[in-house]
Amino acid sequence: MSSTAEAPRTSRRHPAPSPMAPPRSFLWSRRLFLTLLTGFVLLPVYVMVSSSLKPLQDVSGKFRWLPSGLTIRPYIDIWSTVPLARYFVNSLIVAGTATVCSVVIAVFAAYAVSRYSFRGKRVFTVTVLSTQMFPGILFLLPLFLIYVNIGNATGVALFGSRGGLILTYLTFSLPFSIWMLIGYFDSVPRDLDEAALVDGCGPLGALFRVVVPAAMPGIVAVAVYAFMTAWGEVLFASVMTNDNTRTLAVGLQGYSTLNDVYWNQIMAASLVVSVPVVAGFLLLQRYLVAGLTAGAVK
Repeated sequence: MSSTAEAPRTSRRHPAPSPMAPPRSFLWSRRLFLTLLTGFVLLPVYVMVSSSLKPLQDVSGKFRWLPSGLTIRPYIDIWSTVPLARYFVNSLIVAGTATVCSVVIAVFAAYAVSRYSFRGKRVFTVTVLSTQMFPGILFLLPLFLIYVNIGNATGVALFGSRGGLILTYLTFSLPFSIWMLIGYFDSVPRDLDEAALVDGCGPLGALFRVVVPAAMPGIVAVAVYAFMTAWGEVLFASVMTNDNTRTLAVGLQGYSTLNDVYWNQIMAASLVVSVPVVAGFLLLQRYLVAGLTAGAVK
């Protein structure tokens, strides 16, 4: 008989569930809800993509979930049915210029409000924020009259031009951009500015070498907001433009004629129009989320 004591057997048991863990019924209910929500969100995307690949007879009448045939012809015809390329260039110029101007002006204005004390500072910030309370359509007729009168008095054609549309979009994106960057610049420690000044930088050097890199997520969020505001705006673009300066948001109406509506081409053009915004959002998503979170919390 061996004198060595037999090692006690350890029973393998599953760890007891944590008393704080949610019940399984709650987990399955959440999964079901998220699945239904995902399907609800992706359903319009499926309709848009499938309709853009259907022949016109499949989308003119009753909607068919399964197309009788697939074709890429709508993606080819969208460029000849309406001058989509010209509208695309107009939208890029208007949205890009409005974004750059909004970011540059907002950076200087927000830095001045955040770092300096001056008379009327409180009134300025409240005025900038109060402009967001009014609906955009309220400014349509005043801006139209201002542009027409400036054109008649000085010969500068703001109505029907890209420059006038850029100024229009600045009136909407600039106040929010300034207010958002003020909150973000306030979260950047002033010690960084003082360290840059000690190292020999001036106020502008401290701004561009220290504050702007530290506030880059907020600046990117402002840029994305300004670009999306200008890219998809319809009301002012339909009034303030003509055939040569028309943007994409208004140009999509050209696929609807008195005799027929080219639904497959509308869906294809809508997908093409959304590509720059979706691609930019995916590339800058990390900065956008960080900028919006910091600007709201700080």
